[in-house]
Amino acid sequence: MPLKKGLYVVSTPIGNLGDISARALETLKAAEYIACEDTRVTKKLFSLLGIGLDKKFMTYEDHREEERSKIIADIIDDRDTAVALVSDAGSPLISDPGYKLVRKCRERQIPVFVLPGCCAVVSALQLSGLPTNRFMFAGFVPNREKARRDLFIELAGINSTLVFYETALRLSKTLAAAADVFADREMAVVREITKVHEECRTGTAAELLAFFSAEPPKGELVLVVAPPVAENNENNNLNGVLKELLATMPLKTAVAEAVKLCGSNKNETYRLALEIKNESKK
Repeated sequence: MPLKKGLYVVSTPIGNLGDISARALETLKAAEYIACEDTRVTKKLFSLLGIGLDKKFMTYEDHREEERSKIIADIIDDRDTAVALVSDAGSPLISDPGYKLVRKCRERQIPVFVLPGCCAVVSALQLSGLPTNRFMFAGFVPNREKARRDLFIELAGINSTLVFYETALRLSKTLAAAADVFADREMAVVREITKVHEECRTGTAAELLAFFSAEPPKGELVLVVAPPVAENNENNNLNGVLKELLATMPLKTAVAEAVKLCGSNKNETYRLALEIKNESKK
């Protein structure tokens, strides 16, 4: 059955081919145009799924997203046809290009349809056993050490479970930074989701670092970090101590003194001191 004119955002399997939905399969078979990150990856997937390659495959990448969005919108409009947008695996737009194309289509009143399915973020949360009532997806962990550490410090105080994408090669560096910033929070490293060797390992960052140093992982991973423990009397005491010290000392000096007095984690103390300082400026 022919598809209606429009953009179809189609989720594909992240490992197990059996996870493709019947609707997604029908849409990919019927679409005349397929917009994808890497045509080689998508053509291989189509072959495995038994979908013919008699289609027009177009690349849609980060560095040409603005240009490609216009071209694809023009194709849908001028040819009154359907374009299916897929990523290499999983749900398009989740840490992958695509939102500019959706915006472009909406601006031009081109219909947009979403076909939900596999998403590594949601699957990792489900496997982790960590709180799922509130979570924040923060994309890929930065490659550079300072950027990685700064991001962790920025997000450490957010009262939500945190989810990151990471590669196996960088996992040790990331867990080392996480051990310093997130201290004893429970974490999960989830890998090979939906595949034969699917694994979810939980523990503190230090425990996970010790394990994966002895058993190096492979592939892309999802890192899940539990939210901070609710403030207790010790935290309230630290808050009070910092307020007193910041009234008479520079930020770094006050943080160093508070760590000595309260025995608190240096990064958590610095983050709290910044919050107090910023609050006082309002």
